[in-house]
Amino acid sequence: MIKIYRFFSSWMLTTLVVLTFAGNNQTKAQPINHVDPFIGTDYHGHTFPGAALPGGMVQLGPDTGIKGWDWCSGYHYSDNSIMGFSHLHRSGMGAADWGDILLMPTTGKLKISAGSKENPDEGYRSSFSHQNEKATPGFYAVNLNDYRIMVQLTVSERAGFHQYTFPKSDTSHILIDLGHGIGDRESCTDAHVQVVSDSEIEGCRFSTGFIKNQMVYFYAKFSKAFRSSGTWNQDEIKKGSKADSGTHIGAFIDYATSENETIRVKVGISYTSVEQARLNLEKEIPDWNFERVKKNAEARWGKALGKIKVETDQANSEKLTVFYTALYHSLLFPGTFSDVDGKYRGLDNKIHTAKGFTYRSDFSMWDTFRAQMPLLALIEPERTHDVINTMIAQYKQGGWLPTPQQFGNSYTNDMIGDHPVSIILDAYRKGIRSFDVEKAYEAERKNAMEAPPADHPSKGRVGLTDYMQFGYLPYNKIKESVSKTLEYAYNDWCMAQLANDLGKTSDYKYFIQRAESYKNLIDTTTGFARPKDSNGEWLNPFDPRLVGKGNNRHYTEGNAWQYTWFVPQDVQGLINLMGGKEKIISKLDSLFIMSSEIPETQLDVTGLIGQYAHGNEPSHHTIYLFNYAGAPWKTQELARKVMDELYTADPSGLCGNEDMGQMSAWYVLSAMGFYPVTPGQNTWIIGNPEFNKVIIYRGQGGEFTIEARNNSKENKYIRSVNLNGKPLNKFWFNHDAIKNGGKLIFEMDSKLNKNLNFENILP
Repeated sequence: MIKIYRFFSSWMLTTLVVLTFAGNNQTKAQPINHVDPFIGTDYHGHTFPGAALPGGMVQLGPDTGIKGWDWCSGYHYSDNSIMGFSHLHRSGMGAADWGDILLMPTTGKLKISAGSKENPDEGYRSSFSHQNEKATPGFYAVNLNDYRIMVQLTVSERAGFHQYTFPKSDTSHILIDLGHGIGDRESCTDAHVQVVSDSEIEGCRFSTGFIKNQMVYFYAKFSKAFRSSGTWNQDEIKKGSKADSGTHIGAFIDYATSENETIRVKVGISYTSVEQARLNLEKEIPDWNFERVKKNAEARWGKALGKIKVETDQANSEKLTVFYTALYHSLLFPGTFSDVDGKYRGLDNKIHTAKGFTYRSDFSMWDTFRAQMPLLALIEPERTHDVINTMIAQYKQGGWLPTPQQFGNSYTNDMIGDHPVSIILDAYRKGIRSFDVEKAYEAERKNAMEAPPADHPSKGRVGLTDYMQFGYLPYNKIKESVSKTLEYAYNDWCMAQLANDLGKTSDYKYFIQRAESYKNLIDTTTGFARPKDSNGEWLNPFDPRLVGKGNNRHYTEGNAWQYTWFVPQDVQGLINLMGGKEKIISKLDSLFIMSSEIPETQLDVTGLIGQYAHGNEPSHHTIYLFNYAGAPWKTQELARKVMDELYTADPSGLCGNEDMGQMSAWYVLSAMGFYPVTPGQNTWIIGNPEFNKVIIYRGQGGEFTIEARNNSKENKYIRSVNLNGKPLNKFWFNHDAIKNGGKLIFEMDSKLNKNLNFENILP
């Protein structure tokens, strides 16, 4: 068994690895000890290493940069200076925002500008070293070299807890910068700050960016009375000022500190009011016991991560870090948006109270409907309950379900598709039914049948009128027309399935026919999903590798090679259009072995194996399609290749944008040996197990155990599969096998088994 201990002293971090070998040479995971939040903070991973809880409101951590694609989370491992510690971050977002309510401890001359990475001495930034930095679930620590200050951070659900250890100084400060935010298009539109007493500061920050109407309120309590304080506005420092407002404002606190003196700051956060921020703090962190809050955070993570237990051999122990960090990232969002008493700001910008559920936010559904939300439905059904009840509340208050994305109290619609229906159907069929399913269906049907209002284009399905008229979206009318058509067809299949489950026969017939709209854009002469105009003419010339730019972009973050395969609702239909199993296998083979060159670069198209792009979501199910075509060994080879080569235990260990847990959820599910190619179908498709043994703890639903016997790096092929004591003669199994507990046993071999007894029974 491997345990990793990190010891943090005032000025250094060291790592001690202790090896304890069990008699059977197996490594049994202590989940929280195998999480490394720095994975994905380098390259294009966009993760952040700060302190957070599973689905918590606050993500408290360091900001090293606020501009550029690789700084969407505010942190990138390539940096060597920190500008401060803000309370809101997103893991793996492809759009930058948040970074609200930044605190920064300093010494020396008071500076109110952060400065730049190129010239950090111009502002309050400080250099730091990764050797003196630590991150574990619910905790972050670093030494600020320029100030000789040790920073330690932890969180409760709705509050951040800062612990600063100062050197001896007559000029110690703590700054609260309300002008600070993350992103090229993020900007403060208004802010207010009030020094309430010699140990309290409160205020709010309003901003626009990816979220058009962000409102964040805070209440900060300090463990030591201020020697003096003040505010700043633009470049003017106002000593003794008690209040200020504007777009580039902040507050500062002055202290005289002794050597190694510790000052603590507790910050409550709310999206409704300052009073609610104070209430959140008082309820969740009533005392000054930093270690207690840290241990509570660790306990929360221990419980969450402990729902899946993994065993592997010593040679594969590094993969435990990859697995549990992936599980950690998968559980960060959707986050809490309501206060401790249930109050929240709805999409109508009014204050409501959630009853019987926690109001959630940050639904990056274009990404997460594929694997992250099915994973939550598997191991955190209570959060899925919250998500669906939140979406119903959003429909009641805002008039529409959020389509691909919803953040804060705004419709964003930055991506494509209409994926609440996928999440709701998937949950309903998994037995999560603690919501008003008729109201949910009503909301879904509106999205599917009513065109977005002209004054609110961020609501509903973009281009719906054209989609219904032509049976596809013409490229001369709607950009990204091919991707939108394919995703709407899948969404219509989901509508049809839920209608059928609810006995709505006429709706079922209508939507199941519309679900075949994808066929209108499959060009059987080229074998690609291809753009077509409103006259029914194919785009010509046509290069299936081309991503395109602006309004000439026909695919979403991808090209025809990557998007043609998105027909999860009718894989057999796609096989037929491609000319049969042999031809689709040949085309899939070409996908993985051809050149990875793309005529026009696209930041999201990463993790390339041929033209397969694992670094972005549209490709994530494609490896599993070999199963449907009768070549499961190819799925096994490629799934293991991706898991072993594109997921590693280092800061650059993600081959693409984490996207709110989807990149990691793919690994978690695939490493257990199965994947949801068609969310809502209630089936899991067999892949290739990474570990010797996995146990999923289902609570009252019992335990589901996956064993991979004779498993190793060389033994990567499945010889046989047994489910609950019987041979599994198909490449999928129903969710009930997990829901009710049971055992899935893989017999592994070094030789591929083309005679694996998977009958041609489609799910």
